[in-house]
Amino acid sequence: MPAAQPKPSDSTGFSTLPKPLASRLNKLGLFREADLVLHLPLRYEDETQVSPIAGAPLGVSAQVEGVVLSCEISFRPRRQLVARIADETGELTLRFLNFYPSQQKQLTEGTRVRVFGEIRGGFFGDEMVHPRVKTVREGEALPAALTPVYPTTAGLAQSALRKLIDRAMKQVSLADLLPEGLRKSLRLPEFERSVRALHHPQPGMSIAALEDRTHPAWRRIKFEELLAQQLSLRKAYAARRARRAPVLQGSGALGGPLLASLPFALTGAQQRAVDEIARDLATPHPMQRLLQGDVGSGKTIVAALAMLQAAEAGWQAALMAPTEILAEQHFRKLDAWLTPLGIKVAWLAGSQKKKAREAALAMLASGEALLAVGTHALIEDPVAFPKLGLAVVDEQHRFGVRQRLALREKYEGSDAPLPHMLMMSATPIPRTLAMSFYADLDVSVLDELPPGRTPIVTKLVADARRDDVVARVRDACREGRQAYWVCPLIEETEGAADGGAVRGGKGRDREALQLQTAVETCERLTAELPELRVGLVHGRLKADEKAAVMDGFIRNEVQVLVATTVIEVGVDVPNASLMVIEHAERFGLAQLHQLRGRVGRGAAASACILIYSQPLSQTGRARLKVIYENTDGFVIAQEDLRLRGPGEFIGARQSGSALLRYADLEMDVDLVEAARSAAEELLARQPAAAAAILDRWHGGRSEYLKA
Repeated sequence: MPAAQPKPSDSTGFSTLPKPLASRLNKLGLFREADLVLHLPLRYEDETQVSPIAGAPLGVSAQVEGVVLSCEISFRPRRQLVARIADETGELTLRFLNFYPSQQKQLTEGTRVRVFGEIRGGFFGDEMVHPRVKTVREGEALPAALTPVYPTTAGLAQSALRKLIDRAMKQVSLADLLPEGLRKSLRLPEFERSVRALHHPQPGMSIAALEDRTHPAWRRIKFEELLAQQLSLRKAYAARRARRAPVLQGSGALGGPLLASLPFALTGAQQRAVDEIARDLATPHPMQRLLQGDVGSGKTIVAALAMLQAAEAGWQAALMAPTEILAEQHFRKLDAWLTPLGIKVAWLAGSQKKKAREAALAMLASGEALLAVGTHALIEDPVAFPKLGLAVVDEQHRFGVRQRLALREKYEGSDAPLPHMLMMSATPIPRTLAMSFYADLDVSVLDELPPGRTPIVTKLVADARRDDVVARVRDACREGRQAYWVCPLIEETEGAADGGAVRGGKGRDREALQLQTAVETCERLTAELPELRVGLVHGRLKADEKAAVMDGFIRNEVQVLVATTVIEVGVDVPNASLMVIEHAERFGLAQLHQLRGRVGRGAAASACILIYSQPLSQTGRARLKVIYENTDGFVIAQEDLRLRGPGEFIGARQSGSALLRYADLEMDVDLVEAARSAAEELLARQPAAAAAILDRWHGGRSEYLKA
């Protein structure tokens, strides 16, 4: 289920419920009776038949009926409630390791009960552990439909949820909102028939088709969910296009000299992106464009030319990056490019000294500095832009939507035009994800690398061969090259071997463990490589200390840079030809690809060594296989989406917007494409139907899909 949503302003239907119950429903993202209709089952249980105890299958869920022979509390090997029931074919033990007095009372000797659960062999014969128990009369009728099992939360029983949903089904309109022609062309059943089938599937319906969501009723629900998402995003796009933005008509007075000064020419993909952005900036509507490109595809120069176009038109531009190292890299590069052109670039970061910060703030407030680069410090209260025309957000998925929009809102003034926004990402977006979650953005893709980039060889090495890797680092540095050594996400902790970062513990504790790991790794490599200088950089270093280490690495005064993932993006040292990643199985695919992209930036042959620990989980093995076999960021992103799902891949666009609950972007590609086409048609020709579909699915929460 999606995370709890903020309560919509037009929420109705739960005012008659007790507040504790309404609160539990809200935790499930349910605020209205209509939301209950679309709260669909996770799975089903077949209580439409009773198996004889002796003939009930082992290892699968089954329902049996019998009379209670005995019920007592046992204390061996631990306190538990043990009951025995029997029918004419045999006996069965019921075991409850956690129980309430009411359960003991329910299982009074002589009571007839139906129990549902998985039968397994026990020390004293067949048993069910924690079965569901229902008191019945002899000959009582069985349910006519499969029993739905819903996503729920603590304190909200399945039985109570079923009653609420059944009540909502009687009170809420189940009218079909799709145009009949569209529904028939896609061969979709009616809405009412579909939701009734999913909430109360009749005997004979395929449980497999229901649970794997391939049943026609599921396809109808998934299509309408995708359609509602597309409608919401397209309405947001249209609303933004209706807003006013500064017309940033470029003259080429700054962009031309910058291009002439560069030691390289733009690739075809870069030039195409520059042209697309330039056209958008010259319109009176706010641009909201995503510039995506693989590691090393040259997004920074594209952003620089866009910022210069704003400066040529007399407006300011700001670039915000998620980490200080990345922001500082951008600042250094832009400062080197633009200072010769007479353009002042202000630098803002949280670790700045007060005097330097005040000077930068004054330059921005006066308009002396037309460009600004920084971290989230750019969106803090004292920062003022008198004429902000363009906001650029790098690695946009690492910021929350409110942080991104806060930068756009920095332009002061009544009835102020909305600044244009350019978001950059080095994590390529798979096509199905772009069609569904990014339908409200214009997208420019850098799908070719600049010439001169050398292929990177990827090697997988077990941690037992760590000494061989150290020798490889020594050899590379003796040849005049440099190496990165990236530490794992977290120090050895139980649960880490599942192939992902450990989530347990407080953030500060995890950060301290990661820091400790980096420090210990630096000390060990310093001892093992006494002839080389080993540097250390991590998130807790002071800005001047971090800058000193990075400067030393850039000038080859530091040959081996031990780092946490702060160097994941933005670090550009062409002489570094070797990347070592410890405990690579703990990193996500996007991170591994980003880290690998820190090398291969010069003419020397480059390699990325992934050190892994045994035993590898299935997920960890799958990730390492993908990164070993592929260098194309788009292929890796597609595999990442398949392994993790859209929720983790994009962080719900860090916006609080509801993820797709039912549609699967890999399995339902045809429905995504159909929903895109249908959304355009409905908004143009049947806006009332579009509004009704949006209300059914999102209620007052549509605004959370806009960012």
